[in-house]
Amino acid sequence: MTLADQATGTTGARGGRVAAARRRVAGQLHRRPRVRLSVLLSAPLLWLVVAYLGSLAALFAAAFWTTNVFTGDVVKTYTTQNFHDLLTMGVYRTITLRSVLIAVAVTVVDVVIAFPMAFYMAKVASPRARRRLVIAIMTPLWAGYLVKAYAWRVLLATGGPIDWVLDPFGLHGPGYGVPATVMTLSYLWLPYMILPIYAGLERLPDSLLDAAGDLGARSFRTFRTVVWPTAFPAVVAGSIFTFSLSLGDYITVKLVGGKSQMIGNVVYDNVGVAGNLPFAAAVATVPVAVMVVYLLAVRRTGALENL
Repeated sequence: MTLADQATGTTGARGGRVAAARRRVAGQLHRRPRVRLSVLLSAPLLWLVVAYLGSLAALFAAAFWTTNVFTGDVVKTYTTQNFHDLLTMGVYRTITLRSVLIAVAVTVVDVVIAFPMAFYMAKVASPRARRRLVIAIMTPLWAGYLVKAYAWRVLLATGGPIDWVLDPFGLHGPGYGVPATVMTLSYLWLPYMILPIYAGLERLPDSLLDAAGDLGARSFRTFRTVVWPTAFPAVVAGSIFTFSLSLGDYITVKLVGGKSQMIGNVVYDNVGVAGNLPFAAAVATVPVAVMVVYLLAVRRTGALENL
């Protein structure tokens, strides 16, 4: 037997052993679905723990540090002074309350606008028109955030297009401030409310609406007893997007909010201007805590299954 034949035989034997090992592993995974699922989820779970939960842990740890007032260096000693300042200084309570109320207002505005649009798409429009409406709703998401925000800054400016339209009626636009912030954020996050409600209403059988009409239910009662209970989890699912995105926003209020501030602005100012990273971390825990409370409150509605 030549050396080439021996090498070929050795390679074939090694390949056979590898194939046999693969078959044994595949057999073990086939008989143990939980182990197979754990192996499949190990990589994304590791990424979640390291990248997301790890960053949150670092954020919470930094919130209990302080900054040297002379050098500006971060001092990694445990202190609750940052949270004491948040709770005792009225300006931060005011900013937190304003941020929550703006997020609530944006959510309510988006629900009022999104629900009839989603209902028309799901139950009235033809399949062809439905596809076009879905594309039309998703198209603004492809445009840059800053482009849309600056467009609203131009629209809401004093002497801008909105003032031109309202001037013949003796009216004027809202200018910059909290109303302008609510309007802009409502526009930016509206698709995130329409699409979940549309998906929820699509699951509503038309036969239920026909049955309600056959039993003599008027439009409002049909909406209250048939449509709304089915769509409510989808509405809550959409509100998670609009509420959380509005709560953490800082660019829109910087552009159209005038002198108003939200939580995100306080975080940005302490990171980029004051250089007080520990206090910025403490402020950043506020929207996280608010969202945790909100998610715990809505988890029984079935909204998380609609995300």
